[in-house]
Parts: sequence; structure tokens; C-alpha cells
Amino acid sequence: MTAHRTIDLPVFPAETLAVMEALYPLRAGLLHHRLPDHPLLSLEALAALGESLPAGQVEYNPGDLPVGIAPEDVPSNGLSIGETIRTIDSNRSWAVLKNIETVPDYRDLLMRLLGELEPVVAPRTGAMLTPQGFVFVSSPGSITPYHFDPEHNILLQLRGTKVMNVWPAGDERFAHRIEHERYHNGGHRNLPWREDFEGGQQAVPLAPGDAVLMPVMAPHFVANGDAPSISLSITWRSEWSYRESEAHVANAALRRVGLDPKMPPRWPRHARAKTIAWRALRKLRLVE
Repeated sequence: MTAHRTIDLPVFPAETLAVMEALYPLRAGLLHHRLPDHPLLSLEALAALGESLPAGQVEYNPGDLPVGIAPEDVPSNGLSIGETIRTIDSNRSWAVLKNIETVPDYRDLLMRLLGELEPVVAPRTGAMLTPQGFVFVSSPGSITPYHFDPEHNILLQLRGTKVMNVWPAGDERFAHRIEHERYHNGGHRNLPWREDFEGGQQAVPLAPGDAVLMPVMAPHFVANGDAPSISLSITWRSEWSYRESEAHVANAALRRVGLDPKMPPRWPRHARAKTIAWRALRKLRLVE
């Protein structure tokens, strides 16, 4: 991988960090960035990256999918990952390159960006754990189905436009506690969709230079604009996010023995007893 160009100015201006301070970690919102055109993030560089990554780190499929499609119903687009990215303007597809931090140049870029955010993040949710990067490449009109993710996330729009439709995290009207339990026990990220969810979301339009802050486990779907899109997602976990995950796993274990535990609170320090008990039981191998 060729060396990348030095970024001279901070990618996240002071105004963006001030907005993030007001939002993080519970609310989604529009941010701004000044990540320049970067040789590591060109279509050809990303196609080469996709071809070099293990199969488990790439995902791609047709982009003209229903918002609420089940994972097992997603078809193949019939192309390789390299072909998908190189012809993204016309092949009506969607692709993601996962864990780009496994490649040294991309890890350097990721850590530079996360380092700028640390003064806002650390006082609120502690150390930035498990840093990961993902690149999304989408054809015009592509849809990323309704789903949620376990990471703290900022998605930077680099090329094209899209609308991020975000529903409140922790609201069981849009993702029931059983869906959380299923996911945290190894289930797929896609969620059941109902048409009456429309109207409950925050719609965040994104153009190059825009970014969106995404709370942990906030349900969302993405609608691409009328041009090919490239987005960079920079993510991290926290002790908070891991505790929330463990609380859902503990709830699933309680459900299996006939109980109906409540949804864990959004601030998992309130679930501390449950997660500490879960860790102790797991260490003693009394639960899977």
C-alpha cells in the first residue's frame, strides 16, 4: 500500500467538536469534517484494498433492496468486490470494506481521526476501545437496510450524497429488547421493518464534508443519492457499550429460563450489577 498524504489541518474543526460535546453519546446529529481528497480513499485504491482483504472483511450485494429485507433474502450481485467498486457508478450495488485498520496505512488514518475526537469522548465514556474503520461504496439510489450497530460511530461523507435515517436508540417501538438480545447473542444486524416507523426518525442529509454522529444501537437505514457515494465510518467501543451488550446477553439467558427481563437502561452504569454478575458467571463457565 502506498504512503498517504499528510493531513495538515485538523479534520474535525473546533465547531464540530463543540457540537459533538452537546450530542455524545446519546444523540445523533450532523457534524462537519475537512478530510481532503485522499489517495487511500479513491475508487481504485479501495478496489485494490477490497481485493487484498480476506473474504470475511468484505460484504457486497445489489443496492436496490427493500428497507426491511431479511439477511437470508439478500442476493448476490454476480461480481467480484474489485469489479463492484470499479463499476459502482452503473452496477446498482452496495459494498463495505470492514476492519480497514488491519492494513497499516489505513490504521494510521483511522487513529489520526480518532485522536482528534478523544478529548470529547474520554470524559464521557472513557477510553476509546477496539478502534475500527469501515468504508462504504454505493451506487446511485442504493439502500442500506434497516439495522443497528454496537459501536460509537462517526460516518464521514467523502463523495456523493445520502440521507441517514436514524431512530432513537433504546426505544422499543423501533427495536424491541428481544431484537437486541438476538443480536448480542450472535444474530444479524438487520432489524424487522414496519411502514409505521416512518416519521419517527431523524433524517440527516449528508454531502461531501458532512458527517453524522451515530449512537450505539440506534436503528437506521441509509438512502443513497443520485451519484456514486463513498463514506468512511470510524468507530470505537467503550466500557459503556460493552456493558450494554452484556446486559442484553444476560437478559437473553434470563428469558431462556422463563423470565421477561426489562430493557437495560441506556446508561449501563445502572446495569452494573447485572453485567458484573454476568462476567462472573461466564468466568466460572456457568453460562455460555
